[in-house]
Amino acid sequence: MTYLYPVMPLRDIVVFPHMVAPLVVGRKKSIASLEHAREKRSDILLVAQKRGGVDEPGGDDLHTVGTLASLMQLLRLPDGTIKALLEGKSRARVLRYLQSDNNLLLAEIEMIEEVVDTSHDLLAHDRELRRRFAEFAENNKKIPREVVKNLAQITDPFKLLDVICSHLPLKAEEKQTILECPPLIDRIDMALDAIHRETILAGLERDINARVKTKMSKTQRDYYLNEKVREIQKEMGQNEDGLDELGELEAKIKAKDMPDAARGKALKELKKLRNMPPMSAETTVARNYIDCIAHLPWLQKSHSRIDIVKAEKILDQDHYGLSKPKERILEYLAVQAQVKKIKGPILCLVGPPGVGKTSICRSIARAMNRKFARLSLGGVRDEAEIRGHRRTYIGALPGKIIQAMQKVDVANPVFCLDEIDKMSMDFRGDPSAALLEVLDPEQNVAFNDHYLDMDYDLSGVFFITTANTLHSIPPPLRDRMEIIQMGGYTEEEKLRIAADYLVPKQLRENGFQKDGIRLDDDALLEIIRRYTKEAGVRGLERAIASLCRKIARDRLKTRERTRKYQLNAAAVRTHLGTPKYRYGLAEEHDEIGLTTGLAWTEVGGELLQIEATVMPGSGKMTITGKLGDVMQESAQAALTYVRSRAGRLGLEPDFYQKLDIHVHVPEGAIPKDGPSAGITIATTLASVLLQIPVRHELAMTGEITLRGRVLPIGGLTEKLLAAKRGNITHVLIPKDNERELGDVPEKIRDTLDVTLVEHVDEVLEAALLLKDGETLFKTPAMPHILAALADLEQSSTH
Repeated sequence: MTYLYPVMPLRDIVVFPHMVAPLVVGRKKSIASLEHAREKRSDILLVAQKRGGVDEPGGDDLHTVGTLASLMQLLRLPDGTIKALLEGKSRARVLRYLQSDNNLLLAEIEMIEEVVDTSHDLLAHDRELRRRFAEFAENNKKIPREVVKNLAQITDPFKLLDVICSHLPLKAEEKQTILECPPLIDRIDMALDAIHRETILAGLERDINARVKTKMSKTQRDYYLNEKVREIQKEMGQNEDGLDELGELEAKIKAKDMPDAARGKALKELKKLRNMPPMSAETTVARNYIDCIAHLPWLQKSHSRIDIVKAEKILDQDHYGLSKPKERILEYLAVQAQVKKIKGPILCLVGPPGVGKTSICRSIARAMNRKFARLSLGGVRDEAEIRGHRRTYIGALPGKIIQAMQKVDVANPVFCLDEIDKMSMDFRGDPSAALLEVLDPEQNVAFNDHYLDMDYDLSGVFFITTANTLHSIPPPLRDRMEIIQMGGYTEEEKLRIAADYLVPKQLRENGFQKDGIRLDDDALLEIIRRYTKEAGVRGLERAIASLCRKIARDRLKTRERTRKYQLNAAAVRTHLGTPKYRYGLAEEHDEIGLTTGLAWTEVGGELLQIEATVMPGSGKMTITGKLGDVMQESAQAALTYVRSRAGRLGLEPDFYQKLDIHVHVPEGAIPKDGPSAGITIATTLASVLLQIPVRHELAMTGEITLRGRVLPIGGLTEKLLAAKRGNITHVLIPKDNERELGDVPEKIRDTLDVTLVEHVDEVLEAALLLKDGETLFKTPAMPHILAALADLEQSSTH
């Protein structure tokens, strides 16, 4: 007789008759079958899947023998799943599976009749099954004792077998085989075999545990799980095939080329690690420390060779211009090639942003055939970033120096410490003080990292540092380095760099062919002069990239993908828009009370206009333009000098009591400071008081004293570059700076008329524009000024 019941497929589980099974159901078809059984108050067929990975099983994915079960309880959970409590009733064989219209899986089944056997053979099997299961349950703590007690009250052999099979730790396939087997005695034999096998496995596990425990002392109790795994591996014959992880680490330490002290420390820590519990926090700390020692390049070095001809060729290929810095670098490399050991001053490349300091470090590494490491120190304010953390702290790590050495994996790389002037300090320490040991050739042979807690030899490392300014580097650190100044690029150098390197690079990156865009020299000069204002070439590269993007958009918009562009200066202005900067900051006319000075900034030199005006007053002097204390003091010194020269300049001795003077430096939002504007302020004051214009094509720089002496200044190269960019033709500089003129590019020196001055009197005679036959030192000019101001005052009252 056949029946039609809803089907619920089961994954990796087999339900026997007389077994109560709590199931969490999430599949839609299974939920539909449960709800159908509840509505119709019918039983449900539980059938195991052949493969548990199938999410939507059909009839071909299910076994043909299952258990007919009754639904005892149904509970819907908040996440949409259903928790069902089912009780197996009897075995059933599926004749065929059917799919209903409402996506419900049904099965046409026939009940499997159980044949009652009253023979002595069955009785013997029954007693053996009870005895064997009782012994198994006695040694298996997962089986409750109540189960064995309840078995004594079961007289039905079919129910007895089903209850025992439901508690055996068997795989789903084995349980399904027992469920499908028709004769009862055969099923009992299969159960007895399974119990016998599980009993042997349990005994073997007890033997392993016993052997492990005999080897353990009281202090090794926590080591129990690790030893247990080893015994299991030994029992399975796996330990003979290869070393364990710690054994491999030990072999690596012994094979590593390192000092005996480091090897002894690593092996000592490894011995401690073997005796630590695997789950202990100290285990991770010890393992990381040993890894750090094992992966450090203690004695491994790359084969370094210095070929001066090749080095010069590489530097010229990678960087256009910069002849003086490259000459200094090549001299340094030549000495190292002779002595075969780098031990001496550390190189420090100082220059404005974008002039190629970091990239020239890479070129040096390539020229020496060494690996390159770089560490940016910008914003570093913790000493532990350099020296590392002590291992007592959670999450301790070695310092950045040791980490970088691990990455390059050689003990003699070229190491670039970038932006060394951008470090700061706080309550956590001063990183610049920690660098003293790193950059001292006498000390870095035994650099001690807090995490490593051992001396590490850094004497083979070629350290090169970079900085934008020198004044922010602490003097003790600066004393350990050999300074190489890298000035900004000249206009001609920028033109060649743009034409030979920047334009081809941006054409490639923006998807243009080699000749897709052609910029003549006038177009490149237009970008350099009116869209950039820098010592380096980063802004120039961005401007060229912006031009390429705009042309790419124009080409796609007009659907002329193969069009080639020939750009001149006018086309550049069309694409890049209004120029950002006014080229040629020199004044177009000679003005009274307006003088051009030269200033130094972190991005190179700048032209600095200083203007002054006078008005009737009581001798008050006003200074504006966001000036620092030093620059304000220079203005006071300049006024004192002019007052001391009043008689010679033709001014009345008490002129300052009848006038108010206002000195202003334009671009008032930008802070300005330094003493180098002293002679510029003095010239401006003399011009406005004498009513004599200043030459517009002339610029000057120099510190002033009360006696009128002109003292030397810094940043001469950058200032002369700024003068050249600003169409200045004549420059006044202190005579003491004459020795630095040799560092200025020859093209700049040839285009500028540089006058060396020692006294402000020389400055005034060169800067003030006198009429033909007129001399600077003449009769007092004060009455003429007062008369002019009186006329101005009368006209204002009318």
